[in-house]
Amino acid sequence: MADRIGIIGGSGLYDIEGLSNQKWSRVDTPFGNPSDELLVGELSGREVIFLPRHGRGHRLLPGELNHRANLWAMKYLGVKWVISISAVGSLQPDIKPCEVVFIDQFVDKTKQSGQHTFFGEGIVAHIAFADPISEHLRKLMIETAREQGIDHHEKGTYLNMEGPAFSTRAESVINHQAGLSVVGMTNLAEAKCAREAEIAYASMAMVTDYDAWNPDHDHVTVEQVIDNLHRNAGTAKALLLGLLPRMPQLASWPEHDALKHAIITQRSMWPESTIQKLGPILSRYL
Repeated sequence: MADRIGIIGGSGLYDIEGLSNQKWSRVDTPFGNPSDELLVGELSGREVIFLPRHGRGHRLLPGELNHRANLWAMKYLGVKWVISISAVGSLQPDIKPCEVVFIDQFVDKTKQSGQHTFFGEGIVAHIAFADPISEHLRKLMIETAREQGIDHHEKGTYLNMEGPAFSTRAESVINHQAGLSVVGMTNLAEAKCAREAEIAYASMAMVTDYDAWNPDHDHVTVEQVIDNLHRNAGTAKALLLGLLPRMPQLASWPEHDALKHAIITQRSMWPESTIQKLGPILSRYL
């Protein structure tokens, strides 16, 4: 049986044509509640697990997202790859609204890094994160976009800000001048938790607007973002339908062994309570 594929994105993805055998599944985690129940289904011949990032109805602020619970639940359900679909603002003139950026790097401007790791409480791990995106998965996304003629950028740096307010103009100008590509509020923590959970993670960053740096465009508004979100939904669905048949059947990429040399604490000193808490993440190493 093929390994499962996870998808984190908006609720509009669930009405994608061809999604069958749908069943919502509640997963209780030791880190609290995920954003919502997870939808198990079949799409393009693969078992997929959908998670609405902000909950159905978009109920959760970016700073309220429980990334550890979300990725723990994915791991518990046997997910080996996570495809992220998220809205971003453009920081460069050549990255236009309704285009897709297949990001390859992050800059962290969040204030909650302690909630972006599973480790601590007696077990120390330091994952390699120089290349935070699964290169194999990113390349499959690029191949799919090329085949479908979708306007895209093959790489880019994602600035992860805290939110929920959008950038001030001064912040946006600094980010633009630094040469960063897009700005968002969610993907970095997902990528960190996915790497610790030995899940290959890559992102389709869907551009909704120019951020406030651009004097030739009005500052970003919620109405503008929502309008382009709807336009981007069709692109995201097309990318998914083209991507899934390209996915390998079984997990064998470098990210799937990310903890092999990352755990520093001697096995004999691991607290039993932490072992239990990290059950599906540590099971290979017990």
